[in-house]
Amino acid sequence: MAKVAKRLDTNVNGNFFVDSTCINCDTCRQLAPKSFEEVDEYSAVTTQPEGEELVHQAYQALLACPVGSIGTEHSDRVRLQAAMATFPLQLDGNVRYCGFNSEKSFGANSFFVEHPEGNWLIDSPRYIKQLVEAFERMGGIRYIFLTHEDDVADAARYAKRFGATRIIHREDAAAMPDAEWIVDGTEMVQLNPEFRMIPVPGHTPGSSALLYKDQFLFSGDHLWWEPRTQQLGSPRQLVWSHDQLMRSIEKLLAYQFEWVLAGHGDRIRLHSEDLRVKLHDLLDRRRSGACS
Repeated sequence: MAKVAKRLDTNVNGNFFVDSTCINCDTCRQLAPKSFEEVDEYSAVTTQPEGEELVHQAYQALLACPVGSIGTEHSDRVRLQAAMATFPLQLDGNVRYCGFNSEKSFGANSFFVEHPEGNWLIDSPRYIKQLVEAFERMGGIRYIFLTHEDDVADAARYAKRFGATRIIHREDAAAMPDAEWIVDGTEMVQLNPEFRMIPVPGHTPGSSALLYKDQFLFSGDHLWWEPRTQQLGSPRQLVWSHDQLMRSIEKLLAYQFEWVLAGHGDRIRLHSEDLRVKLHDLLDRRRSGACS
């Protein structure tokens, strides 16, 4: 829980604040970008939220923060409970963002797909009563897809609670050695008629993306959206193989999708051809050695 005594000086005066326990994971800036910004390698409240929508978003950010570094001087329990009830947060149709990001995965995003043949959890949020009950109401979890070794968080607890099948690539399986479905190789795997696993080694040897209905690309830490520059981004640090990473980005040009739903970094929806242009632009920047 955030403490007023640890409130960062970079916050503007007002009810909401970020304290010095912030790990700069970007969660709050994705959920409430009009209130939170990065300042001196931490998040901070740069504009106090005003109006129902912005206050609601700020409370969502408070709840999703993996380390509890967002606080209020005066909490509104009704608004807090209203924000909590929105998770998992609907993004598009039956695809949702879970919220309640986990410190175990450095605040990575996780997602939920409600599906008539069994629901999917992509990477893992915190194991928390609010989400367990929400998943129960929507029919439980049949599959847990793990994009790579860093973002497994509480996947084992969710798998045990719901009897779910965990899917992970063998190269990263040490993070979940008792996973029920371990995939080998570098070729695309058709997991079922609507879900395809695309190995994208680079950040880690076993990094994999999940493509759903040729529309939603759950990209883990392989690919994300940069709102400031309006560009796709990919990792430059903590990379197992930069050559493999480049080949993996090129590999995605063979697929169509409209959403990039990242573990770390922002999400985006664009026309598939516009995303293809953005992918080419990313490759050009990486080949030229550009920093952005």
